[in-house]
Amino acid sequence: MGEAAIRTIVEAIHSSPTQAVVYLSGGASLALGWLMSVPGASNTLLEAVVPYSRVSMVQLLGRVPSQHCSQAMAKEMALLAYNRALKLSKPGYPVLGVGFTGSLATSRPKRGDHRFFLSMRASNRIWESSVTLTKNLRSREEEDKVSSCALIQAMAKACQVSGTLDSGLTESEVPYESETHFTEEQELEQLINGHLTCKIFPFSGEAHGSDEDRKIILPGSFNPLHEGHLKLLEVALRVCGGGYPCFEISAINADKPPLSVAQIKDRVKQFEAVGRRDLYFSPTIYLSFQSCAPLFWHL
Repeated sequence: MGEAAIRTIVEAIHSSPTQAVVYLSGGASLALGWLMSVPGASNTLLEAVVPYSRVSMVQLLGRVPSQHCSQAMAKEMALLAYNRALKLSKPGYPVLGVGFTGSLATSRPKRGDHRFFLSMRASNRIWESSVTLTKNLRSREEEDKVSSCALIQAMAKACQVSGTLDSGLTESEVPYESETHFTEEQELEQLINGHLTCKIFPFSGEAHGSDEDRKIILPGSFNPLHEGHLKLLEVALRVCGGGYPCFEISAINADKPPLSVAQIKDRVKQFEAVGRRDLYFSPTIYLSFQSCAPLFWHL
């Protein structure tokens, strides 16, 4: 776990286009320091939150958890972080939600295992990992470093960055790892069910999205999409002095029946056609759950 190796892999993470929100509790504190101390951190890290107290965790989740240290908790935190990253990220950039929860060595003896759980949520997949540490083998600082290395290694994998860190785990401390992929239909079902706040369909043709922080969003049902919609967004761009053009469709509308997965896909096809033939701009669709209001709050 040399400092040079850690710095190299963090530099590679910062060089990737992925932007992340990190929620962690109970360990892996060194990972935040590593991410923030290497130049380029603002390319990757959108927000980091440490809900350490019980009240802080309840406010993050919006409920009282039955268990604070579990794979289910890490997964829920990762999903919350992913939805937050969708709101904070630059248009068209891939985003990642990171959830970590641990129960490591402390000032008093623990009856249960020393363990930690990791979850990484991207648009079409989720990575999960858990490790049970050998009791009384390491100090708190050493366990924190082990868990921090595991978090950085998982982020590197999610960012499609090569390189391996020596985590410092023994032969008996075997991580349990899994990766679950989602189809587009499954993502849309998650949106309709309220698990995702929005799904983004970029048609800009840019490899890593746009550096424009300001989004110009035109909401509507677009049933069908027509030339008036395109002209309206074009005029809005001129009036606002530029920005990143986006359309927004609410999957769940207060005044209309919810859209089905098939209906959503039909609407998206219209924008795919526009993206192929339109020469002056290629839009992004923000497909949101219930309301477009969260997309506008920071504009």
